[in-house]
Amino acid sequence: MSFLTLTDVSKSFGDLHAVVGLNLSVEKGEFVSLLGPSGCGKTTTLQMIAGFIETTRGRIAIDGRDITQMPPNRRGLGIVFQSYALFPHMSVEENVSFGLEMRGIDRSERRDRIREALSLVRLDAYAHRFPRELSGGQRQRVAIARAIVIAPPVLLLDEPMSNLDAKLREEMQFELRGIQRKIGTTTLMVTHDQSEALSISDRVVVMESGRITQVDTPYRAYERPENDFVSQFIGKANMLAGRIVSHEGDTIRVDLGHDLVATGSTAQVTGQTNGQTGTQARTINVGDAITTCIRPEKLKLCAPSAGRLDGRVTSRFFLGSQWLYRLDSRAGEMLVCCQNEGNEPLAEGDHVGIDWHSDALRFIPLERAHG
Repeated sequence: MSFLTLTDVSKSFGDLHAVVGLNLSVEKGEFVSLLGPSGCGKTTTLQMIAGFIETTRGRIAIDGRDITQMPPNRRGLGIVFQSYALFPHMSVEENVSFGLEMRGIDRSERRDRIREALSLVRLDAYAHRFPRELSGGQRQRVAIARAIVIAPPVLLLDEPMSNLDAKLREEMQFELRGIQRKIGTTTLMVTHDQSEALSISDRVVVMESGRITQVDTPYRAYERPENDFVSQFIGKANMLAGRIVSHEGDTIRVDLGHDLVATGSTAQVTGQTNGQTGTQARTINVGDAITTCIRPEKLKLCAPSAGRLDGRVTSRFFLGSQWLYRLDSRAGEMLVCCQNEGNEPLAEGDHVGIDWHSDALRFIPLERAHG
């Protein structure tokens, strides 16, 4: 049995359906991220689990115990808010102690647990400081210590790193994951940052318009997106409309127009298994409309006429470790991401060849391509 389960959970605010029929199972000790754009329902889902928002319908259970109608203070969950919500008039030690005091934990045990929690987040020497005397990263670690010191069955993280600068945010992602692995607490995080979710999650739950679009491991969600929304929300993707012209054995050929044909296999046709993790080959037929998806880093630049098609550089962007080129081609506009190896980059207006390995393609049937 899964540790945290949401069954047909929905939330409506009048005519606005913020979350619709959401089903999700999270295993004990798992780190799962709810990922999606603003307004997709991920924060509302987290707040329903926390008890801050009542469900319109559905059931939420932790370790088999129905908590749907429980008030927040009886659910015993650890929560880290976007703003950290530290008490400014309390020291670090007092902030961390607050939840234990509310639970009637005696002074001796409180002292030991506070010391352990602060040691875990590497703030032993800051116990007597106040939040105003700490950096953003330190305040975040205090919020984490306060959440985990009560030994919650589930840790809820609401955009916990959104207030940090880019470099500190990246550092804290891995620190947070390290802390979660040490304590083994089942963790659910809300974020709109794809790289954040992909880098530290066991699984990602991609949401769109109040519904789950795909639940998968980060690698599979990136490499085998279920539809065009996932393809383009998680990373960048070139989406080329086409039609199947032949299907023999495991090999399919897709006409992308302009005398351009892509060849792949049925294993590259994305589909969904039981609404949860995994993909499988779908039934496809000659004449079916299909979307061909290929990631920019899977495309290779070569000499003109040496690839599958030619393109012209219309713009370029320097990303430090990589160059991102926007190309005009007979297949349409294409993005190509190349490793920066210190060579002179292509200039706007340059003509190049574009090539790719057939295994780099992903095919999304039209009925899946639009959700």
